[in-house]
Parts: sequence; structure tokens; C-alpha cells
Amino acid sequence: MPMQATRIIAVRHGETDWNAATRIQGHTDIALNAAGLAQAQQLGLALASDDIDAVYASDLSRAATTAQAVAKHHGLAVQLHPGLRERHFGHFEGLTWAQIEADHPADALAWRNRDTAFAPHGGESLEVLKVRVQRTLNEIAARHMGQHIVIAAHGGIMDQLYRMATKLDLQTKRSWHLGNAAINRLLWTPTSLSLVIWGDTQHLPQDSTQDNTREATQPNSAHGSPNNTSI
Repeated sequence: MPMQATRIIAVRHGETDWNAATRIQGHTDIALNAAGLAQAQQLGLALASDDIDAVYASDLSRAATTAQAVAKHHGLAVQLHPGLRERHFGHFEGLTWAQIEADHPADALAWRNRDTAFAPHGGESLEVLKVRVQRTLNEIAARHMGQHIVIAAHGGIMDQLYRMATKLDLQTKRSWHLGNAAINRLLWTPTSLSLVIWGDTQHLPQDSTQDNTREATQPNSAHGSPNNTSI
């Protein structure tokens, strides 16, 4: 008898003003902007015909609002989970990459070099984030064996899910898309996580599908900003 699996639709929240300004959000609770609200509505319509059994979200409003736009089409309540929050960026939060480079050069170097043990003061390291995401995913997915669920979270969480599904380590340079409100489909079993579809943005206007992630999950090079999200 084949092992049952949990089908997962994982989505990053819609755009915020801090995303647009490449400002680090982390655990700071920033609401969706007008573009982000539109993206969330388009996402909800795109998933309206999917057979969805449960909707989960980070308890930060940008993810919760995105999840609600999906849940309303299925008569479901959004279940909030703090384990789905963005990586905590401590004293980086509220700063742009340029400000971090100028004001915290040693920290910027550790971030750029993908030091997996590095944590901004008061924040989380990549190693700690990975453990949190794995634990939270396993907890949620195990509740829904044989079902189909949505998880609305953040760029850093999407990055971890992609790495888990493709067995890439934390220091691998990111080449995959982490766009706002993109649809990512995965398959979870108690022994594996596999990728089905990643970065589907067909439901979004072409000019809203850019990856605005300058989050501190994937630095570009020794002389550039991280090539991922302002989380």
C-alpha cells in the first residue's frame, strides 16, 4: 500500500512597502501595500478551484492577509502559526542592504558569505531558521495526511522549503525565484519532501512577478547585495 502524502501549496505573502524599498522586515509586522493586496486577491482566485482542506499562515499580518484571500474561497479559517514567521533579523530589521553595508560592515560580510552560524544581534542564524522551518512543516503536514493544504509565509521560509525539497545546503547560492504571491507546490511524506511546481506566476500581472527579495538568505557575491528578498 503506497504511503499517504500531504499536498502543499506554499506561497510567499504579497508585496509590502518595505519589500518595494528593499528594507529588511523579518519579524517586524508590515502590512501589504495596494499591490500586495491585489496580488493576494489574484492568488485567491487562482486557487479557488483547488480542493483545499486547510490554510495556514505566519502570524505576521502580511502573510495572514494573503492567506485569508485564499481561505475565503473555501469557507476555511486561517490557522496562524508563529513557526512560519520570517527569519528574525534582529538589528538588521528596518534597514536597507546599503545601510547594513555602511553601518555594520563586519555583519554584512558574514551575511554576504553565507555564514550559516551568523545571527544579526537579537536575530536568528540560517541554521536555527532551518531547524524551525523543518519542525513546523513536519508538525503541520503530519496533521493532514492525504489532504491538500496551503501555507502562506515569507521569502526566507520559501527558500528553506526549496532547499529541503531539492536537498541543497544552506551555503548554496540561490538561483530560484521567491516572488510575492507565486504558487509553489510540494509533496510531503514523513520521510521526504519533493518539489512539484515552483514559482508559478501565471495568475499575476507580468510587472508584478519580479523577485524583490533582498532578505539575507542568499548573498550574490563578495561585492554585492544579497540576491534575494527584503524579508
